[in-house]
Amino acid sequence: MTRTNSYSRLKRLELLAAQLKQEGFCTIRDLAEAHQVSDRTIARDLQLMRDEQGLPIETDRGRGGGIRIARNWGVGRLSLSYAEAVDLLISIAVAEQMQSPLFLGNLASIRRQLIASFSSDRRERVERLKSRILIGYTASATVQNTMGAADLRAIQPLHQGFLDQTAIRIRYKAESGKTTAREIEAHYLVLNYPVWYVLAFDKLRAACRVFRCDRILAANATETPFDIQPLTAFEPPEGGYYALK
Repeated sequence: MTRTNSYSRLKRLELLAAQLKQEGFCTIRDLAEAHQVSDRTIARDLQLMRDEQGLPIETDRGRGGGIRIARNWGVGRLSLSYAEAVDLLISIAVAEQMQSPLFLGNLASIRRQLIASFSSDRRERVERLKSRILIGYTASATVQNTMGAADLRAIQPLHQGFLDQTAIRIRYKAESGKTTAREIEAHYLVLNYPVWYVLAFDKLRAACRVFRCDRILAANATETPFDIQPLTAFEPPEGGYYALK
């Protein structure tokens, strides 16, 4: 537990430094809410960043107040956790498959560096994850017109359940407007730009179903593992699709 807490604090310090560098003045209350800790914890973190890391944290004594790192100070070398590196690598693969003509010049180099940072067993795991992320056709105008903003508080447990192959409990709003509670296994993700779908086994219906991610209203993780079913067990949300390369 001590090691976990120490790692969590170190990661929080990195995120705080990046946040204070790129944003305007932040209040301690805002930072505490963003990192889900107490005001006192943030105050201790800031003091440690000043005293032990030597970060020049400025204070605005004007109306409302706030703090930030001096604008001319660099945060330092970028450090990513394994989960963050996997997310970035998969995002690069999605961008490459979308074949956007802009901002792709350095992606191949970044991808190679990320892959090189993984051990061989983790590289194999990333390849398995990529095979479960599929690119389809652009969503129809009808679908795009009904698309809403996804709730990040719901998407995070879905993301974790997909990575860990553990079931999640969701509250889902169907096209009809009816809301139901489900427990699902997220086997595959499909991007019909700009809409994401999850191909899942619905334990309530005891059948494979397709869920639109923006219609997931709430989600909670479980520790129930599952084995990946073949893609042929699922119907595509719209036409065909292909796996990331």
